[in-house]
Amino acid sequence: MKMTKDSQELAVEQGVHNYSAEENWVKPDEPLLLERLEWFRDQKLGLMMHWGPYSQLGVVESWALSDEDADWSREGIDWEEDGEELKRQYFNLNKTFNPVRFQPDVWADLAAEGGFKYLIFTTKHHDGFSMWDTHATDYRVTGAECPFHTHKYADICKHLFDTFRSKGLGIAAYFSKADWHSSYYWTPGMARGRQAWRGPSYDPIEYPWLWNKFVQFTHEQIMELMTRYGRIDVLWLDAGWVGKREQDIQLGEVVAKARECQPWLITADRTIGGPYENYVTPEQTIPEHPMSVPWESCITLGTSFSFKFGDKYKSARQIIHTLIEVISKGGNLALNVGPQPDGRLPEEAIARMKELGAWLKVNGEAVYGTRICAPYFNGDFAFTQKEETAYCFRLYKSDEEHCRNEWVTIPYSETINRVDLLGIEEELVYRQTDEGLSVKLPQSLLDEKEPIAHVFRLT
Repeated sequence: MKMTKDSQELAVEQGVHNYSAEENWVKPDEPLLLERLEWFRDQKLGLMMHWGPYSQLGVVESWALSDEDADWSREGIDWEEDGEELKRQYFNLNKTFNPVRFQPDVWADLAAEGGFKYLIFTTKHHDGFSMWDTHATDYRVTGAECPFHTHKYADICKHLFDTFRSKGLGIAAYFSKADWHSSYYWTPGMARGRQAWRGPSYDPIEYPWLWNKFVQFTHEQIMELMTRYGRIDVLWLDAGWVGKREQDIQLGEVVAKARECQPWLITADRTIGGPYENYVTPEQTIPEHPMSVPWESCITLGTSFSFKFGDKYKSARQIIHTLIEVISKGGNLALNVGPQPDGRLPEEAIARMKELGAWLKVNGEAVYGTRICAPYFNGDFAFTQKEETAYCFRLYKSDEEHCRNEWVTIPYSETINRVDLLGIEEELVYRQTDEGLSVKLPQSLLDEKEPIAHVFRLT
């Protein structure tokens, strides 16, 4: 991680955050929060969506604004080399953002069909553009400069949250604690001058009155989301460099206010640790070993969190294997899909969501509501459990790897009374050996073409 002499110990590199260590997790004291964390762990699959004016360019969200991150974030940006002009043009993207084909009900239907149980939506990324009808700034989707402000779905967060809730999905409001558009954060004429970085353009210790303005602004926006947009299950806080050392946004104060009206609220103050990081959030990675604390890996369906023209999407096999590895290690998968600038989801992303949903319709019993079960995950086999029942996933990395042998040996040593295969209504013949469970496969499985994974129920 590259460090500048005046930067903090930043928990992010090339836009990807590290994640807090399991041993630093702080268990909440409140029984309701503990209950809600068990609810969260039951869900297993969330739909994450990064969307904003940046989708018009097909480039990484927000990060090109930071001169300190220019070496990687401005790749593919060729319209302006001067940093100040680039920022001006980027911030003016609100004037052309007009996703007139946005259909929140279509998104929600696809999410439900895909087996997703909750939505994580970017109410505001680091660039400061608010995707709801905030009263704290004019830099918003309902602002007069944004052509979409006259549309019936202009208050994007409201319509998304209401529609996804109507389908039974939980709501997580992604909110960046940094705001690079706010003059209380990136203040013109301050010490850093034209060299913008992730943090404020001034020293908050030297200018406490200015920093307090930013804190008030941040609290106002968070409370708008907490009081005007219905039930919020998770406040998902990004920009892990804010909140450390001198960048204290007094999070405890605003969370206490939020929980007065939403007492069930889980907070994910990522990479910070402490009482407001109720669950841990690995990004674009899966922990090497199982973790016993609540956690969630946010992983992209394509190569980018934001929409990217010509992006390459993961196959259904890759997505399902990722989900299996995550849940067998005790986590949730937040699968990110970046909507197009016109308001539709990319056709290939839709196809993948439907393939995932079809697989989960058959095998979801082994996914939702489960917990970790030894021997967890070894690349070929993965395990989960639910009460007295264990589930074994046999993963196939390719059709060529598909076992055509009549017997398969499952590395599981506990005594069982029955083996079934999800999706097939017949009890399987098995025997327990020194190597594990030797299970006889039905002929239909031996003839199956390109299987992704078979799921055995062990009772």
